[in-house]
Amino acid sequence: MSDERPLNFIEQIVEADNASGKWGVWEQGDAGEGEAGRARLGRPRVHTRFPPEPNGYLHIGHAKAICLNFGLAARHGGKFNLRFDDTNPSKEEQEYVDAIKEDVRWLGADWEGPHGGGMFWASDYFERMYQFAEELVQKGLAYVCELPAEEVAKRRGSPGVPATSPFRDRPIEESLRLLREMRAGKHANGAMTLRAKIDLASPNFNLRDPVMYRIVHEPHHNTGDAWCIYPMYDWAHGIEDSIEGITHSICTLEFENHRPLYDWFLDAINRDRGPGSRWGPRVRHPQQIEFSKFRPTYTVLSKRNLLKMVQDGVVRGWDDPRMPTLRGMRRRGYTPEAIRTLCEEIGVTKVEGFIEIAKIENAIRDHLNRVSPRRMAVLRPLKVTITNWPEGKVDWVEAVNNPEDASAGTRKVPFAGTLYVERDDFMENPPKKFFRLSPGAEVRLRYAYFIRCEGVKKDANGEVVELLCTHDPATRGGDAPDGRKVKATLHWVSAAHAVPIEARLFDRLFNAEEPGKRTGHYMDDLNPSSLEVVRAQGEPSLADAAVGDRFQFERMGYFCVDRDTRPGALVVNRTVTLKDSWAKAAQG
Repeated sequence: MSDERPLNFIEQIVEADNASGKWGVWEQGDAGEGEAGRARLGRPRVHTRFPPEPNGYLHIGHAKAICLNFGLAARHGGKFNLRFDDTNPSKEEQEYVDAIKEDVRWLGADWEGPHGGGMFWASDYFERMYQFAEELVQKGLAYVCELPAEEVAKRRGSPGVPATSPFRDRPIEESLRLLREMRAGKHANGAMTLRAKIDLASPNFNLRDPVMYRIVHEPHHNTGDAWCIYPMYDWAHGIEDSIEGITHSICTLEFENHRPLYDWFLDAINRDRGPGSRWGPRVRHPQQIEFSKFRPTYTVLSKRNLLKMVQDGVVRGWDDPRMPTLRGMRRRGYTPEAIRTLCEEIGVTKVEGFIEIAKIENAIRDHLNRVSPRRMAVLRPLKVTITNWPEGKVDWVEAVNNPEDASAGTRKVPFAGTLYVERDDFMENPPKKFFRLSPGAEVRLRYAYFIRCEGVKKDANGEVVELLCTHDPATRGGDAPDGRKVKATLHWVSAAHAVPIEARLFDRLFNAEEPGKRTGHYMDDLNPSSLEVVRAQGEPSLADAAVGDRFQFERMGYFCVDRDTRPGALVVNRTVTLKDSWAKAAQG
């Protein structure tokens, strides 16, 4: 994080807490080992976490939470935990666990490094959660309810009508017995639940005796068949933070109305606790703070909807470069540096709203412009024959690798008598202000020579298939000794040395700012032009490109080498165009 910008409201809260000593200081027992642990001793405690559910892949919306939580820990010399909220075995997969770990680390949030607090699982705490649940039953603060889910929904009430349950006043001993039977597997799925006894008339419906445990006879990826009852997210969430010693439990705004419930649960556990109590010492009570989500335009972030697109074949998988998943963005060529910078620039507020997707695209442009080596590649090749070029001659011209980085040096690019240029760079009957190739027009070829179009060849359908041009030998390097000027500089590739490329030109997956808002279904707003595959030709240095390498193809955009690449078969993904073509289209 930059120390030059104003602190966001969460950072201000953390600074105030540190100044007041609210959370104490790191001590020998919890500061950690090594140099980082020694540096932490005596500093105010700041302990954050990122708690994903392993039921899908992370997306760009999660990036803001990851960067915020890890950034706070790093800024204050504290700790950051990665914790899997694995409380729903029916939707969780090891595949998602592995992907989440890899994506969090890729983004730069290391739970094992100097600011790492470790990796944890909600399922590690299942026994403690259950013991707390029994405690609430014995305190008269929870009860077993035998209403089916449909009946609970019917009895939920309305703002002026309380909810009801005929089991609310069940004797403590009976609820305790039934809860233990639930754990022992003596009852079927849906037969009963454990509910908190709070306030059936509360205006906050989250407090109307919410379910704490439900019966799920299904194996868990981490605990196997050890459990057949599983905690609800709202019951587990605050307990997990408490056990791990989290100081600032940072959530998105949809959890704001859940905060009173989390507080109630922890306060209920702490009721009658203290020195000498039969229940033991009081548990920690973290502070929950909510912030607005990262919601880009032209994007769908719902895991359910993303999964449906994968299952229906709308996209080619979770890592399809059109997907807003971190996996997809990585494959498309996005960098963690660009995403971290973006998350800092958009800020942290409580104001819900959309982030223009152009901000995301501009963030990656800015970073790739600084770090990407330049190469020449022709996406839609049109053959050019230099009619006055000496037969067999190859001229190796010098090309700059990155004008933003002098240390990147130069490379040699072959120029010969047969070339490829972009088909869009030629018009037989050009309008005014078209300064590229046309009959009689002269242009500069990047790093090479001036050429003039003297004629064309067409196929049987009348389509131009070849340009016949002459070059001016005196203009080698791109300038004319006589001082004449040209108004266009084109990129090109020597046909004899060209590397064939499958170029996948990705665009936004949806063509509406808020997919589904107009019609009621997001699939109605799919962009039919979100992917175009072209057979391109690239300069010979691209033959050595490896998976994950990023380049700026001059005048064409930023590209990343895809994992489908094989020896002799280069596949690249367009990360983003050089300019915002959507903004131009919107202007008409």
